[in-house]
Amino acid sequence: MKVLVSGSSGLVGAKLVARLRDDGHEVTPLVRSRGQEGLYWDSATYALDDASELTSFDTVIHLAGESIVGRWSPEKKQRIHVSRIASTAQLAKAIEAHCAAAPPTFIVASAIGYYGDRGDDVLDEESARGTGFLADVCRDWEVAADSARAVGCRVVHARFGMLLSPEGGALKKMLPPFKMGLGGRLGPGLQYMSWAALDDAVAAILHVWQNQEIEGPVNVVSPNPCTNLAFTEALGRVLRRPTVFPVPAGAARLVFGEMADALLLASQRVVPTRLLNSGFRFQYAELEDALQALCG
Repeated sequence: MKVLVSGSSGLVGAKLVARLRDDGHEVTPLVRSRGQEGLYWDSATYALDDASELTSFDTVIHLAGESIVGRWSPEKKQRIHVSRIASTAQLAKAIEAHCAAAPPTFIVASAIGYYGDRGDDVLDEESARGTGFLADVCRDWEVAADSARAVGCRVVHARFGMLLSPEGGALKKMLPPFKMGLGGRLGPGLQYMSWAALDDAVAAILHVWQNQEIEGPVNVVSPNPCTNLAFTEALGRVLRRPTVFPVPAGAARLVFGEMADALLLASQRVVPTRLLNSGFRFQYAELEDALQALCG
């Protein structure tokens, strides 16, 4: 199969591209610098250099987007929003304009931020959208793919939770202080964290790609979300280090501002109902097994 991938150098994209190529598929990255191998698109407008080339691809997987980590200044929030919505809209419109005869499968990254801060509520793909900046971004992000859907394209929104890998993301940032024995819960520690091992996240993308009946939102998270306190204690056990240095909520807000409440202190107890119902099997369904494999 011929697959076009944006965000191919990111945490998920790099591993996904390697898996696809290992399986014998032809992968073309979307690139932002002329001269790089791949299909060029403009870094400001997300316009494709030659959108008609989309007709040669069986699948488009869109993973690119501005990192949500950092203080959310108005400029940062604008980049988070535009990098997701404008890029998705451009790809969807290009598919609509050039691929109506044989629309590809369109898999677009999204996030469990869609559900907002929901306490202990168990959330699946049928749950209502929450409130807040991230929930609004995810709503607009998913709606931006409608142009492709309008010409019969199968669209999947991969709602990622926290992806665990020592190579990047949140876990990479956690490891140095935890290894020094300086780790601890965030705020009260009662907020739910919905996570997935990176290998499972990549396998989930391949699973939904290969199962033509799956479309719409798909939660890419382990079936066993845990509280921040449980996560902290599990990581401490795996690393054999104490976890007695909590980060007060006020300190997190002082350092990260709005992002602290929306990302670090928010509670999202999300389950992957569509993956499980379609027969997907997690390699790492239990947190401590995942952490042991990644960090032990």
